[in-house]
Amino acid sequence: MLGGGLALLLGALLPGQQSAIAPLLPAPAPFDGTLSVLTYNVKGLPWPVALGRASAIAKIAGRLRALRRASRAPQIVVLQEAFTAEAQELGTAAGYRYVAAGPDAGEAADGTPSRADRMFAAGARWWRGETEGRLVGSGLRILSDYPVVAVHRTAFPATACAGLDCLANKGVVMATIAVPGSPAAVDVFDTHLNSRRASRADDQRSTVAYRRQVAALTRFVRANHDPRHALIVAGDFNMGWPTARRTTPLPEARTWSHFPVDVALDAVVRNGRALDGDAAYSHRRAKDLQFFAGGERSKLEVVGVDVPFGRDGDGQKLSDHVGYVARFRLTYRASGPTPSLPEDTVIP
Repeated sequence: MLGGGLALLLGALLPGQQSAIAPLLPAPAPFDGTLSVLTYNVKGLPWPVALGRASAIAKIAGRLRALRRASRAPQIVVLQEAFTAEAQELGTAAGYRYVAAGPDAGEAADGTPSRADRMFAAGARWWRGETEGRLVGSGLRILSDYPVVAVHRTAFPATACAGLDCLANKGVVMATIAVPGSPAAVDVFDTHLNSRRASRADDQRSTVAYRRQVAALTRFVRANHDPRHALIVAGDFNMGWPTARRTTPLPEARTWSHFPVDVALDAVVRNGRALDGDAAYSHRRAKDLQFFAGGERSKLEVVGVDVPFGRDGDGQKLSDHVGYVARFRLTYRASGPTPSLPEDTVIP
């Protein structure tokens, strides 16, 4: 039933594909030196895995449209669990001109499995969903008001998953985004790492898979990030507070850039600015993260946080995650800036 439901409900958008609704919405506000980035796990799961998600996704799109009409829409949106057709079309329904998609269900990771990989794979069990192959893609989408000039993506190795998470082809997608009027682009990465308890795998196995995915993410970031560009790596890191997980992505992140890498919510708190209820909840939960760093041509500094997708007045959320916006000040280093890319150079 699950496989049939997924096959019927899942679709895909090509990067840059637009919907008919987009021209009806206001144009993006001009860049004023501040870059806003929303990260949100939208729980875009099909029936019968989850109920009522089409309605919730429609409400998410509607709220993004309302923010756009008020000139408050985040310029960049990083989505996870966009599995259903409605979730995959959310970006264009909300008026975003550019959409970069993560790996689909059939995309395989590069590389040859090592002996350790094969040993880990030998422990796969069908009752945990580890032997059935990938039923869905990565569920990753990067939406942008600004031109996407390059897209790179990769799936995590088949030997880097545990439990029910193996049914999705998790990985990472990168979009290089040219901010109009700026001399340097921004490299934005979106990822979703192996869950812990929700995977139904034991802690030891899920931790090994988690570490393997972080290592694959690091290889991908270091291979594709242009050091001239500012860097944002966002998504559902499923880190939480277990020591085995917290000690994995945080040290690895320091190697992603030649410049200091920080975490948006941590930086806000460290700078003495209070987080509101939903932002504080997300910070305590330590799963939805935004890592950031400057580049050779630009500096990136977090200046605030907004939560357009938290608890409503009745205490309900549109997803099981909080969707928060980190606002960054993007400034330029004095050494050798180059002219920005014109919009007619866009590569869908």
